[in-house]
Amino acid sequence: MRLPKPSCRPTHLALVTSLLLSPLLAQAAEGMWTLDNPPTALMRQQLGFAPDAAWLGKAMRGSARLAGGCSGSFVSPQGLVLTNHHCVAECVEQLSSADKDFMKNGFLARTRDEEKACPAMEVNRLEAITDVTDQVKAATRGREGEAFTKAFNAIRAQLTASCVGADSKTQRCDLVDLYHGGQYKLYRYHRFQDVRLAFAPEQSIAFFGGDPDNFNFPRYDLDMGLLRVYENGQPAAVKDFFPVNTQGPAAGEAVFVTGHPGSTQRTLTVAQLEQLRAQRLPETLVDMSEYRGRLAQYRTQGEEQARMANAELFYVENGIKVLRGQLAALNEASLMSAKRADEARLRAFVARQPALKPSAGAWDAIAQALQNYRSYRTLNNQLEGGRAFNSQLFGIARTLVRGAAERSKPDADRLPEFAEAGLPAVEAQLFSPAPVYPAFEKFKLSYSLEKMREHLGADAPVVKQVLGKDSPEQLAARLVDGSQLADIAQRKALWEGGMAAVRQSQDPFIRLALALDEQSRALRQRYEREVESVIQKNSERVAQARFAMTGPKVYPDATFTLRLSYGKVEGWKEGDAQVPPFTTLGGTYERATGAEPFALPASWLAARDKLDQTKPFNLVSTNDIIGGNSGSPMLNARGELVGLVFDGNIHSIGGAYWFETARNRTVAVNAAAIAEAMDKIYGAGTLLKEMQGR
Repeated sequence: MRLPKPSCRPTHLALVTSLLLSPLLAQAAEGMWTLDNPPTALMRQQLGFAPDAAWLGKAMRGSARLAGGCSGSFVSPQGLVLTNHHCVAECVEQLSSADKDFMKNGFLARTRDEEKACPAMEVNRLEAITDVTDQVKAATRGREGEAFTKAFNAIRAQLTASCVGADSKTQRCDLVDLYHGGQYKLYRYHRFQDVRLAFAPEQSIAFFGGDPDNFNFPRYDLDMGLLRVYENGQPAAVKDFFPVNTQGPAAGEAVFVTGHPGSTQRTLTVAQLEQLRAQRLPETLVDMSEYRGRLAQYRTQGEEQARMANAELFYVENGIKVLRGQLAALNEASLMSAKRADEARLRAFVARQPALKPSAGAWDAIAQALQNYRSYRTLNNQLEGGRAFNSQLFGIARTLVRGAAERSKPDADRLPEFAEAGLPAVEAQLFSPAPVYPAFEKFKLSYSLEKMREHLGADAPVVKQVLGKDSPEQLAARLVDGSQLADIAQRKALWEGGMAAVRQSQDPFIRLALALDEQSRALRQRYEREVESVIQKNSERVAQARFAMTGPKVYPDATFTLRLSYGKVEGWKEGDAQVPPFTTLGGTYERATGAEPFALPASWLAARDKLDQTKPFNLVSTNDIIGGNSGSPMLNARGELVGLVFDGNIHSIGGAYWFETARNRTVAVNAAAIAEAMDKIYGAGTLLKEMQGR
């Protein structure tokens, strides 16, 4: 979702109190819980209700994951999926053109024949969770460094291949690391690759208020989009779905969010948090801030430039607010003080337990690995991390080059992203008909090449190798103009032809990816050997110690896997003022100014007198969520969809590191507003009836 959010200064007392408790021992509505380990007793105690096994099973199968990084839910037995507009925006942009701008004007398929295939979208539905901790730990026991990485990759390939079996076109299996190595679970998904757009409102109402309102409340956004998944050319038959309750929730009502939060860092070591605070966050913030300025300038060149760069600018502006907020949180003295105190308590506990002796040096080992990484971190980020090559075409070229090399190896020896079980997903992205815009490619690539030269220095060997005598602009133009990788047939020929075809190719992006591959791989292997494997192994030891001290009833950090969050519809106190939990449709018109980003689309202006302006529009609840929860369903105790999660308030910015009970809030579109808008503004009554089970 549009989470994490901007800077805030949490109440010191509330923050310190929560952090002095062991991290991830839930208080109040805290926690993003796996569905096979729900906090039943806590929910019953705090809400007077706890979902049973049947409720949780339906919730698991009714929830959806958009492979690009969002959540969603099935809302009809005919495969209709509800998510956020900003989660379908890439599809909407790819389907748009200079003549038909669906981002600006919206899109509605009045019949299923009018639904349009999204060029690069996949929807996953979780089918089963299997504990494979013993198998993974047995395979990696006693191994360190490169040996640990090889053993881990081998057991991952073995487990995922066995899980997928012969159904790789419709099944996906992921090995999920929970509690930073404390547990390993195998998640099996059903894959829907034929995904079509059914409805998306205008961006001006889906993101009403723009960047000024982003991560704030009150809000007035219809941030929704409807997709439909198909199988064998027909709408997929879905047994488990969430019917939409068009009354929405009441104030104080218990609500549940099922979704796929991307990443939290609530159990990182102090050394890891300090590395984020001192290096990664501030450096990335500077780069993104400069890139935002360049994008804004590019968008002024014309309507097509503005259309092509629209989504990129949204993600960059959103990311800047995220980084600012996270950095502000880590600069909060009380936060780091409490984290240090918690770590000291855990280390003291380990020192008193002879059985935990292997864990005693884990924190120092992690700190040393991070220190060792500093000497080549920038080079690794530029090359293996791809920051120097912000280009869709370069990404295609690297996939072709790496794929040709990896597919010739035994499955256990491959890079994980090219394991046999995952190749259908790789191919779906590689052969996607998503458009490539040459002018925008040149702009992005020339900028990233310029930053590579700045970060590494003009005399760095790799800079000389890449640029030669060219300027970044000259090289970007030569690469893009000379490439044929925008042609899907060319990609298929290179993929099917293997390494022989790749080495014979004269495509300039292929030649560049080949020239850099050996050095990039060496950097990756060094990182995996000296940093990643050390952190993974020692994080397991920290997790083992924490389990011993706190017991098993804790929730793991977020990993873009399905989680359950519980809470209530409830506002909060801001200073001396009470923030109510709802906004209304009428408030939207009061907030509108007629100028961007507070300009309403023509459809809303025309329908003003038709609407019940007292209907609730957006709402807040106490659920614990983070980025990746975009599009998550908000459910009532009966399993009905009463809201659509799209954001959080500014006080949830620290959600990456802690949960602040008093003011951390989830922001959602009220189902009542969804129904009112679809019926009276967009004439989407057929879809609305389907969502209501009628």
